[in-house]
Amino acid sequence: MPFLSDWYLLSLASLFLMGLQRFLYKVAAERGCDTQLTTAVFLLTVTLLSIGFYAIEGAAVNNLGTLLLVALVNGLAFVLATISNIEALKRIPAPVAYPLVRLNILLVVVFAVLYFGDRMTPLRIAGMAAAMVAVLILARERGRSQADGEFRPGGFIHVGIAVLAGAAASISGKFAAIYVSKSAFMALSYLVGTLYALATWRHSTFAANGESVLIGLIMGVLNFAGFYAFLSALQEGPLSVVALIAGMHFVVAVMCSVLVFRDRMTRGRVAGAALTILSLVLLAR
Repeated sequence: MPFLSDWYLLSLASLFLMGLQRFLYKVAAERGCDTQLTTAVFLLTVTLLSIGFYAIEGAAVNNLGTLLLVALVNGLAFVLATISNIEALKRIPAPVAYPLVRLNILLVVVFAVLYFGDRMTPLRIAGMAAAMVAVLILARERGRSQADGEFRPGGFIHVGIAVLAGAAASISGKFAAIYVSKSAFMALSYLVGTLYALATWRHSTFAANGESVLIGLIMGVLNFAGFYAFLSALQEGPLSVVALIAGMHFVVAVMCSVLVFRDRMTRGRVAGAALTILSLVLLAR
């Protein structure tokens, strides 16, 4: 049975760890951290952990060309998604931003169907419809809450960038899980992201940088464990199902955000989040 398989349990582990890491995006946004510095420290932490794990593993590097290509794509896509995610959370309430960003799974499912031959069942079609309704409901929240100052200009642009980049990161991760060493891929991918983040980082105040570094370190540890679990699940499990299960990590992030930062949960936000969860469940069928 799927829920007893190793890849299913690894998907659940990824869901929880990635959820905690994504909640720290909100923490970084609320604390006014330097987005690019936090991202650079986070990526550097994962890079160093991956290099250390690769050295312990002692795995041979096969398909060097494929490794370099998927690492480059994944690294750039992931750092872009991370920066856009944090910037979106500075402009949009977490109960709206998190579900919208995770709808990148729709693009992943379409790719999985077209390239890997995953089946598009009636339930998955219903799931895509539920996701679209969720987008409409959450988008309406902007108009209703505009006067409260909860929504700031540019937020939905960052959400759109995060959706596209997140889909590219998940898809390239599937290719890496199939064809190359996971630890070598993680080391190169996060190194690419780190170099990009450092190259584009502009120095801000030292006071903000202290928290930026600390939050980035914690994010890095959580992400290393969560992403390795995700890649391990992808090695055996289907892309569409594994990505959908892990993709529900936004529920953990939203719950933490509501409990810690008292983000408002209006009827529209509850309905939008619930429909997003329903869509992810249906898409996994």
